[in-house]
Amino acid sequence: MKMKDCLRTGITFGLTSAVITTLGLMVGLHAGTHSKFVVLAGILTIATADAFSDALGIHIAEEAENVHTAKEVWIATIATFFAKFLFALSFAVPVLLLPLSAAILASLVWGMLILAIMSYVIARSQGKTPWKIMGEHILIALIVIAITNWVGSLIKSISS
Repeated sequence: MKMKDCLRTGITFGLTSAVITTLGLMVGLHAGTHSKFVVLAGILTIATADAFSDALGIHIAEEAENVHTAKEVWIATIATFFAKFLFALSFAVPVLLLPLSAAILASLVWGMLILAIMSYVIARSQGKTPWKIMGEHILIALIVIAITNWVGSLIKSISS
């Protein structure tokens, strides 16, 4: 049972971080530069550097709990890395295939869909009302995205 919990921790943390961090970065870079190249470079950087960072963060957090075996800690670590890396990379697809503004919109829809599905599954597994948990998670993501859009716009206006 504990092994399954460690896998779930890694996947849910990695997915959440992939969506919020990558979308925040994409929206902020788009607002600040309107450059497809810069947004794509940001996605690839987040997918790599932040996946390793998040995996190490989960690794240390799981070790600090002092209740997991070394194998359980490594399962959470590896699950976090791959969930973050692969889902962050998935945001590069629309950027490669669509004009940048359409790619940002498609990525926002994709990210909210990922959060909604994951939140729904979590709520159902806990016997809670899915819509409340889904709404809470999506609202938090949208707040982060709005703030990063504002920051990107602010940086652009200052540098112009």
